[in-house]
Formats: sequence, structure tokens, C-alpha cells
Amino acid sequence: MEPWRIFLDPRGRIGRGTFWRYGVAALLGLGMLGHVLLGIARVRPETAEHLVNLLLTWPAIATAAKRWHDRDKSGAWVLVMLIPVVGWIWALVENGLLRGTPGPNRFGPDPLVAATPAIG
Repeated sequence: MEPWRIFLDPRGRIGRGTFWRYGVAALLGLGMLGHVLLGIARVRPETAEHLVNLLLTWPAIATAAKRWHDRDKSGAWVLVMLIPVVGWIWALVENGLLRGTPGPNRFGPDPLVAATPAIG
């Protein structure tokens, strides 16, 4: 799956590895880069925080929704993160540690099978 689609399209499924690479590492990196660039531009830290959060909210939601889909759950489960502390832990365990549904489900084919090149 292309990076733009991972960040912008909430449809489909992604595996745990893709979630950690794009939904965690890449978004953290982009957030830090945004803070550095806005700091160089002398934007106040509070304003920079709001701008970075605003810009990265949709990519975070789209990535998490695809991971919930891999667990055969609605993307609306992203809202569990609104529950203080418990919601973040729950989302981290479900999205980052537990394997997705084996084989195809209602959200698409298994991303682990789809990513494996065909032999022959």
C-alpha cells in the first residue's frame, strides 16, 4: 500500500508492522520535524503544538482505522482513545500487539497474505 493511502484513506487493512512503521514511527517523526521547522520559523511552542496536532490528526485516525479493520472491527473503535489512559492502552494492545483476522474479512484481504509475493 502506498504511504499516501496509508495516511489519508481509512478504508482497507494494514498489519502490525505497517502500523508501527507508519502509524507510530512515521507520525512521531513528522511531528518532531514539524516542531523543529515551526521552531525555526519562530512560531510559539503552544501554537506549533496545535498546528502539528491538527495536521497529523487525520493521518493518525486513518492509520488506526485500518488497523481496527484488520482486527475485524469498525473504524469507529478509534474513538476508544477518547477514554483517558485506559483507551490509549486498549488501542495500543489491540492495534500494536494483537494479530489481525487471518484471511479476508469484511474490510478486505489479509494484508499479510496480500504483501507476500506470489511464487511461480
